[in-house]
Amino acid sequence: MKVLIVHAHNEPQSFSAAMKDLAVKELGTQGHSVQVSDLYAMNWNPVASAADFGDRANPDYLIYALEQRHNHKQQTLAPDIQSELDKLLWADMVIFNFPIYWFSMPAILKGWFDRVFVSGAVYGGMRFYDQGGLVGKKAMLSITIGGKPHMLIEGGVHGPLEDMLRPILRGTLAYSGFSVLPPFVGYHVPYIAPEERTAILEEYRQRLNGLDTLQPLEFVSLDQFDSKLHPKVR
Repeated sequence: MKVLIVHAHNEPQSFSAAMKDLAVKELGTQGHSVQVSDLYAMNWNPVASAADFGDRANPDYLIYALEQRHNHKQQTLAPDIQSELDKLLWADMVIFNFPIYWFSMPAILKGWFDRVFVSGAVYGGMRFYDQGGLVGKKAMLSITIGGKPHMLIEGGVHGPLEDMLRPILRGTLAYSGFSVLPPFVGYHVPYIAPEERTAILEEYRQRLNGLDTLQPLEFVSLDQFDSKLHPKVR
């Protein structure tokens, strides 16, 4: 299996970085091919702009998604975008490794999605969910969070973790066609003892060894809707 790890943490000695390093080692030991995009180390530019396009379809008015589609077809995307898109299309599985910031992902990773999930390659028109451009590929989040498990459930102070991650799991990964595996979560990591961190890493190692046994999360199929995306009458 070909695995891309997209890592977004600004501290190389962080627990999130330790999770990334473990995944590289463990997946390599299993015989998988692994590439890593370490966004902070790469000094990744997260800002989507007209500079992303070498050939403008409309030089007078920027519609970013339409310019993505045009430049993808013309092979005139900015080199940093094309390089990451090549990795994305190469991979059978992508692991997104990051800390939770404000119920979401770090801005640098959001900017990676904005620029690399290119219309015409990843989505566009009716190419979404089970007809998206990344159908056949798997994705998984490996995340760290300051909260404890009891804070992230129904009735908990922050509400269910699933609700927090919905814009990523459904609105980004499932939308683009990925089979989305259940996320792996390292809870309360800024505050726990070293032995507890070791235990989480062991849990993660076991998760990485059982990827083939994980059932993807369930999302909608376009077969459930008519040509205008109204729900079909059952």
